[in-house]
Amino acid sequence: MALTSSVKEHPYSHLIDTLKDGKLKFFNPQKLNDPRYEKLPLSIRVLLEAAIRKCDGFYTKEEDVQNILDWQQQQNTAEVPFPPARVLLQDFTGIPAMVDLAAMRDAVAKHGVDPGLISPMCPTDLIVDHSLQIDFSKCAIQNAPNPGGGDVQNQSQAHPRSTPPRPLPRGGSQCGSQRSSCSKSGCSDPPTSPGHPPASVQQIENTPLLCPFHLQPVSEPETALKNQEMELIRNKERLQFFKWCSKAFKNVNVIPPDVGAVHQVNLEYLSRVVQVNDEFIYPDSVVGTDSHTTMINGLGILGWGVGGIESEAVMLGQPVSLTLPRVVGCKLVGSVNPLTTSIDIVLGITKHLRQAGIAGKFVEFFGPGVSQLSTPDRTTIANMCPEYNATVSFFPVDHVTLKHFKKTNFTQEKLELLESYMKAVKLFRSYEDPSEDPHYSEVIEINLSSIMPHVSGPKRPQDRVAVNSMKEDFRRCLDEKVGFKGFHISKEKQGTQVPFLHCGQEYQLAHGSVVIAAVISCTNNCNPSVMLTAGLLAKKAVEAGLVVKPYIRTSLAPGSGMVTHYLNTSGVLPYLSQLGFEVIGYGCATCVGNTAPLPDAVVDAIKHGDLVACGVLSGNRHFEGRLCDCVRANYLASPPLVVAYAIAGTVDIDFEKEPLGVTSDGKEVYLRDVWPSREEVLQTEEDTVISSIFRDRTGRMEKGNSFWNNLDCPDCVVFPWDHKSTYIRSPSFFNKLSKDPQPPQSIENAHALLFLGDKVTTDHISPAGSIARVSAAAKYLLSKRLTPREFNSYGARRGNDAVMTRGTFASIKLQNRFIGKPSPKTLHIPSGQTLDVFEAAERYQRDGIPLIILAGKGYGSGNSRDWVAKGPYLLGVRAIIAESFEKLHKTQLVGMGIMPLQFLPGESADSLELCGKERFTITLPDDMSLRQQLTVKTSQGKTFCVTALFESESDLVFYRHGGLLRYVARTML
Repeated sequence: MALTSSVKEHPYSHLIDTLKDGKLKFFNPQKLNDPRYEKLPLSIRVLLEAAIRKCDGFYTKEEDVQNILDWQQQQNTAEVPFPPARVLLQDFTGIPAMVDLAAMRDAVAKHGVDPGLISPMCPTDLIVDHSLQIDFSKCAIQNAPNPGGGDVQNQSQAHPRSTPPRPLPRGGSQCGSQRSSCSKSGCSDPPTSPGHPPASVQQIENTPLLCPFHLQPVSEPETALKNQEMELIRNKERLQFFKWCSKAFKNVNVIPPDVGAVHQVNLEYLSRVVQVNDEFIYPDSVVGTDSHTTMINGLGILGWGVGGIESEAVMLGQPVSLTLPRVVGCKLVGSVNPLTTSIDIVLGITKHLRQAGIAGKFVEFFGPGVSQLSTPDRTTIANMCPEYNATVSFFPVDHVTLKHFKKTNFTQEKLELLESYMKAVKLFRSYEDPSEDPHYSEVIEINLSSIMPHVSGPKRPQDRVAVNSMKEDFRRCLDEKVGFKGFHISKEKQGTQVPFLHCGQEYQLAHGSVVIAAVISCTNNCNPSVMLTAGLLAKKAVEAGLVVKPYIRTSLAPGSGMVTHYLNTSGVLPYLSQLGFEVIGYGCATCVGNTAPLPDAVVDAIKHGDLVACGVLSGNRHFEGRLCDCVRANYLASPPLVVAYAIAGTVDIDFEKEPLGVTSDGKEVYLRDVWPSREEVLQTEEDTVISSIFRDRTGRMEKGNSFWNNLDCPDCVVFPWDHKSTYIRSPSFFNKLSKDPQPPQSIENAHALLFLGDKVTTDHISPAGSIARVSAAAKYLLSKRLTPREFNSYGARRGNDAVMTRGTFASIKLQNRFIGKPSPKTLHIPSGQTLDVFEAAERYQRDGIPLIILAGKGYGSGNSRDWVAKGPYLLGVRAIIAESFEKLHKTQLVGMGIMPLQFLPGESADSLELCGKERFTITLPDDMSLRQQLTVKTSQGKTFCVTALFESESDLVFYRHGGLLRYVARTML
């Protein structure tokens, strides 16, 4: 509904006000003259404004507006719509959404409907760069043969740290790869002949994997260029599809490659705070197919992550449906400790909010302590929102926000307009004035002065460890039985040290040895103060004579070129590079399991000593086995602490009592000697993070790059699918689509595909990382005549449902009770055979047997990923019976036509004495109702009840249609 053409019929047209001498209009909720408005949390005011503006009597009704206005009484009860201003898609989760829309065009065209009608109605931004695979890193090898003549060591005297390069031209990020004939210690790649490197990445494309010792060192800028070039070549096919999307679909803006990760682009380029459209001004808001979309909350923009299915619905004009949330007011008081970084504040707040049980709620910050936090600090805090399971972590706009935007590409006119509008609708805050504090559902107070430096791990983000207690905590983890914290290493083996040779020099590994240290993009690279602290620490460490051991896999993968810009401008980038933290490209790398393989000598030492080796990273995805199979302990730490632990080479250290390192002349250097002061960091930030950086970034984004600009793509309305493609494939969601839905059928004599326990996360369900060579997906790709080095990753092949279905439940950490140990396998019950999950599901489907899944508590917690629902659907799963579900995942299951069924309180598979091998019949009534109890009968004669978690009428509508995608397609028919 265009506002300009329907304003007279609009039920709230009397609320229209003007700005800029009448040139801009806006709906002013204050003209309701309702005292409840000024008591609403500011995040709820954004919901209210959107409901007023989009009130069309169909998707959004006057009743919805009144429910939001009556938030104090209706919270956690009323279901309300939220039409965001825009949709954000990243490459991995964005490509399935665009593939579905392309397939939907095919489906409606078969019914004689114009396929051009299928286009996003809501403005949609698709960011191509997000997940980066590391193929190259700068390095030099002592005494290595130099193809160009001379000594490699002499070419790299400015870089005392010597590490082998990591060329993986076709992908593969598993440690301990298969050995080959190279004679160099630690090398797992076949040698080249006669040892000369290929002249270009194009030549690498057609050569065997290259031994690290046979490559020339790659210079710092060249490292990022070569990684980016390899990404472009490897992913050319899906990039062509993205470019077709940018031309074929209306309202789709594709951000070209070599720009940055979705979080950074959203913060630095797409953020508007206010939107202007059809001569109306209104608050910016966004839903994105990435769990870190909440970073935008730090700028006063309401937004959160959703699944690909929900995003597709919004793209096609439907609002997000949500239960009017409870809003937790987080009051910040006290002063920030000089040694405390924003990551420490994040972990402190995360601890408090986790303990408060705020899952599914909004968090809104207020209190005098908020003014002490810079806008980048706020976005870093908001980024961790998924870790304590809140929907958003909202920082309303204040003078600090305006000060931040003065450094960006906002003009003075735009800033004045922003401030005028936000004040006119009372969305502008003065945190020092308690009279402006709204009413909250509850208030949690956090004293910033009580927060000290922490890390988080070794397996979960909620397990925080004070840095000054790290040594004691790690040794306790060695003692404890295997679990979330423990490794159960016997006392007599805790002192094990394993010597090994690397590059001709002997080193030793022990429990706690750091073998991976990564400063990665998704959590804090948007925060200049934290990154500059790491850079200044590196500078002081290098000047003090400290180095990082060469076998440690170090990397720096910023979310955008802006980070490289200010690190370089401030003069600290060469020092980070000298310690091994060279820029390897822009996007996720280590955090999604794309670390280059560890040297074989390191892997052998870890396995020989059964060592608990460690990874330290500055992301917020460090579950066990995520970084590398043989690295059992992974810690989340701030970037400066990542650098510090890399220098120390171990987490088994007390920084207060033990030196960080010893220089070549025997001098002990402690962490306190090289840690920069808060004043030094803030001054450097002021001097380097300036508006020119944002102007440069904007120019690069709008200009694109030659590869993208010259890339050919089809020029047609309906996408010409290539049936030979292993990247882009039309999914089967719309097969046999009828104009009218068939009523849902009861599930009869179903088998359990999997029998799972508690805390099954999206990491266990959704395909991620590299494609294992013995997996079902690998067998499929081999059948397409691809070699293992051409497999790429699940993320890159997310537009191919055949690969993704085979990768569903393919995690090596999957605890399936049918198997009794972590494995991506299951039991095919009729035959008694142990098979890959996909192979078992395929056999069940061939025999016409419906499937269910049995699970425990917290099923589906973790990232928002659309394939956690699409995968099970394509495997033939009709229902999942669990003790409890993560809310977002429950919504995703409904959106794919899978029933989320919950055991009654106090009941579980164990209490009901289910072995999982029974056959299950679930009877559905002719007319389903909300939260209806259904009866389940087993082949063993047992009967029990479950609750169907349909929470709204839209849930029921989507399920009746066989999922949201089919519902949307039918609306077009």
